[in-house]
Amino acid sequence: MFIDINCDMGESFGAYKIGEDEKIIEYITSANIACGFHAGDPVVMEKTVKLAKDHGVGVGAHPGFPDLLGYGRRMMETCPGEVQQYVLYQVGALAAFCRAHQVAMQHLKPHGALYNLAARDEKTAAEVIGAVQAYDPELILVVLAGSRLAELAEKEGLKIAREVFPDRAYLEDGRLAPRSLPGAVVHDPEQVRRRVVKLIAEGALTSIDGKEVPLQADTLCIHGDTPGAWKLAQTIREALDEAGISVAPLSRGLFA
Repeated sequence: MFIDINCDMGESFGAYKIGEDEKIIEYITSANIACGFHAGDPVVMEKTVKLAKDHGVGVGAHPGFPDLLGYGRRMMETCPGEVQQYVLYQVGALAAFCRAHQVAMQHLKPHGALYNLAARDEKTAAEVIGAVQAYDPELILVVLAGSRLAELAEKEGLKIAREVFPDRAYLEDGRLAPRSLPGAVVHDPEQVRRRVVKLIAEGALTSIDGKEVPLQADTLCIHGDTPGAWKLAQTIREALDEAGISVAPLSRGLFA
């Protein structure tokens, strides 16, 4: 049995440093690299691709809405086709750095508000799927477990990796709890450890309301901008090792 640990990375911008990529890279297997719309810049993108390559970590694009000020977490109204072109543009930007470093792009994972919208809105989901199909139908699409995007992408024959967030609370319907709710982000590493073990052993997590939520997990996400995220990644990696679960990038585990 394999599972992947992915992390949103490369989100620094100019003089602003976000996350501790150099520390967390030791414990993850796939990197979702910001492509300049919600975070990141060309210098940071190049550095992060190289960092991932040096550590044998799978590289993926992490496209979001063009919203540097809001870190891509604010909802935007778009015209038909706009989301697909946003995604395709950002994938193309990261692809240039992958080519320069002779790294194969492994996956694509939408960011923030775009991720949440695509998870539930069929039109947005279709545009994300369209971008993957246009660029490379073999690209693995990372999707929220149990989401509408997961259903539609699978129906279209795309390779999907169902994602669960060990450090985020869930609602009883399987959606992520809004960050505005108390307890939406789990900061205690030991609590995260217990959640990971439960998820692997039972295929479920306890919702923020105390109910059991069934979830299929192919990859676990760590938010790189969370303070102390590398410690969280270390805790999760240790918990998986203790449980005898093999950890590998999506292309060498789930889709080997």
